[in-house]
Amino acid sequence: MPTSHRVVIAVFPDVDLLDVTGPAEVFALANRETGGHAGYEVCLAGPAAGEVRTSAGVRLVADLSFAEVGRRVDTLLVPGAVDLTDAGPVARIDPDVVSWVKDTAPHAHRVASVCVGAHVLAAAGLLDGRTVTTHWLTAAQLAAEHPEVTVDPDPIFVRTDRGRLWTGAGISACLDLALALVAEDQGEEVALAVARQLVMYLRRQGGQSQFSVPLSRPATSRRDIDELRLWIADHLDEDLSAQALAARMCLSERHFARVFKQETGASPAAYVEAARVEAARRLLETSDCPLDEVANTSGLGSVETLHRAVRRQLATTPAAYRRRFRTQPA
Repeated sequence: MPTSHRVVIAVFPDVDLLDVTGPAEVFALANRETGGHAGYEVCLAGPAAGEVRTSAGVRLVADLSFAEVGRRVDTLLVPGAVDLTDAGPVARIDPDVVSWVKDTAPHAHRVASVCVGAHVLAAAGLLDGRTVTTHWLTAAQLAAEHPEVTVDPDPIFVRTDRGRLWTGAGISACLDLALALVAEDQGEEVALAVARQLVMYLRRQGGQSQFSVPLSRPATSRRDIDELRLWIADHLDEDLSAQALAARMCLSERHFARVFKQETGASPAAYVEAARVEAARRLLETSDCPLDEVANTSGLGSVETLHRAVRRQLATTPAAYRRRFRTQPA
């Protein structure tokens, strides 16, 4: 039988709906992709069991009250809520939620905040001395109210405390965060399968703006080109020259290049380079791999080629990119 992994998500009046349902869907898909072996059991816990009205007006049902949760918590997930003021959105700090999180966190194997949920973790004293992120709209509030916390509004998520503490940006970043948690638990292949089910990227750039290369454009009118794009993403360290790709498509090189550009808007060479830079970017964000290993793994071959491609695609250097967009502080 698969090992059970209990995910407890806090819910309370006016909680952001996607902060709760987004991660829950990711964990459910991980169960489906692994035939249930991921073992995620999602439980919603609130001040009282029963209906909770979210900020979207949709009602959720808390399975348990906070008092009923107990100490068996593998992943504690804390979403957020905001109050609208004349000065703009302000993160809500509910004393009851803060108190419960403060009592429960020491018993959880892993604690993660979604969006402005970071304010709750900070109020519970869990973020002192750490680098964290939150929704960019309330990052200044978090920094002002908790000067002992280093707030970085750029990353999609930040992993700290040896992987025990995670903070995520807003609002759709809850999906990125949940995918990263699945990747840590089940491996990158399972997380990638879930990302494909969601029709989203496995990991986007820390600046929150870039889509992954295979999904940055809508599906083409040719299924064979779409299948080739996915194949390219899975075989970046192989020969992806226009000649090799044309042979794979059983087309002449000239005809293939014309069709590919017509369907994707990019030449085969430009598309392949973008895909390889995306893979290099993921390694720069999430690992301490030396640059020669990054270059080889991403299919760029050499550090010199890596530098040229990153500068061309991202207008920076690999080292500068890593310093800015690491999801785990050094």
